[in-house]
Amino acid sequence: MVNSIVQFMESRSGYATMGAFKNAGIHTRTIRNALEKEIITKIKPGLYKLKEYPRDEYESFIDIHTANKNAIICLSTALAYHELTTFNPSKVDVAVPNNTDTFELIYPPMNVYFFRERMHNAGIETIEKDYGEFKVYNMPKTVCDMFRYRNKIGEDLALEGLQNYLKRSKNNLNELAEFMNICRVKSVMVPYIKAMVAG
Repeated sequence: MVNSIVQFMESRSGYATMGAFKNAGIHTRTIRNALEKEIITKIKPGLYKLKEYPRDEYESFIDIHTANKNAIICLSTALAYHELTTFNPSKVDVAVPNNTDTFELIYPPMNVYFFRERMHNAGIETIEKDYGEFKVYNMPKTVCDMFRYRNKIGEDLALEGLQNYLKRSKNNLNELAEFMNICRVKSVMVPYIKAMVAG
C-alpha cells in the first residue's frame, strides 16, 4: 500500500495534504507506515512530502510556499539567494502578513517576520521550478528590508548587501528609492548610498 502513496505523491509534485490522501482513499494507517519507513516526511500537521523526489537547493523554499502561499523568502535568506552576501543563513527568513496566525513548520527551520500589508506585498518575485514554486523579494526590496531590520540582523550584513547591489550593472537607483520609501529607511540609507557611489 505504501507504493500507492509514492505514486500518488509523484503525480502531485511530491507533496500531499491529509485531505488529498483521504480523497484518494489512502488510509491513515498507510500514511503512518510511510512516515515510520521515512518514505514521506511531515512538513506541518496535515502536509507531507515525498522524501525521494528530484528536487534542487530550493527545496526548503518550496516546502514553505506549499505550507503557506503568503510566505515570502526575505532578509538574509533573500540576500543570499540573490548572491548579495557570502553569509549562509542556518534558518530560512520568511515574511508573512502581520494578521497571520502563528506560522510554524516541523521542517525547515525558519525565522518568521510579520510584515505590514504595504511592506509585505511590495517587490515579490515568483520563482517556478519543475516541482513547485516559491516567492522571494527582489534585490532592491531585500536590501531595504535589511536596513529596516539592521538592529536585529546586523548592520554589517545590510551594508554588504547594499554595496554588492550598487556594484551590479543592472542596479536601479529609482527602484531602490521606491522601496526605501515603502520600508521607511530613506534617511538611513541615503548617506551610505552617496558615500558608496562617490567612492
